[in-house]
Amino acid sequence: VSLCTGAFVLAEAGLLDGLKATTHWAHTDVLAERYPRVQVDPDVLYVDNGQVLTSAGKAAAIDLSLHLIRSDHGTATANTAARRLVVSPHRDGGQAQFVLAPVPSEEGHPLTELFGWASKRLDQPLTVEDLARQANMSSRHLARLFKAVTGTTPLQWLHAQRIRRAQELLEMTDDSVDQIAESSGMGTATTLRRHFHRTVGVPPDTYRRTFRPVGGRH
Repeated sequence: VSLCTGAFVLAEAGLLDGLKATTHWAHTDVLAERYPRVQVDPDVLYVDNGQVLTSAGKAAAIDLSLHLIRSDHGTATANTAARRLVVSPHRDGGQAQFVLAPVPSEEGHPLTELFGWASKRLDQPLTVEDLARQANMSSRHLARLFKAVTGTTPLQWLHAQRIRRAQELLEMTDDSVDQIAESSGMGTATTLRRHFHRTVGVPPDTYRRTFRPVGGRH
């Protein structure tokens, strides 16, 4: 079992050759370059290969530890340990380490007010033209500013914000996936499920269970 950058030790020993493995997202490129025989997955929380297990960062190390407790001693024991640690009782190993969501820029920047305006209207079918009109600039100039501030396009930023909104609603409400799709601007549950799974790595229902008590022993 390796936690965080402990994967480098296992890789150096040849224990990860031909296996899928992960480590902290900031070091996955180095791990893949240094040990080309390792199938490095930069997006997951942890990987269970049976006899060899690897995790991402420190929080993911807790997830892997709870996974081991759950596998060896059952869900109830894992839940008790999670409560002691004040952490979620279960996060699926395939869940994304994080979702990149550009944050508002410094106060006074031309986009700061626009970020707030758009974030309050994610349930509406916003377009690049809508954003440019609100910011009182051309679509081309808006695109250049977005690239400079967030590293993404306006539509990519909107998409990231919609996914974040869906995550928040899944975590904090009992709204149905259909309701969340509408509230986050994804339109339909089918569209939300497709984009959520592609971005986060797990379906909305699985993500929601991460933030709900896991009942019964598996």
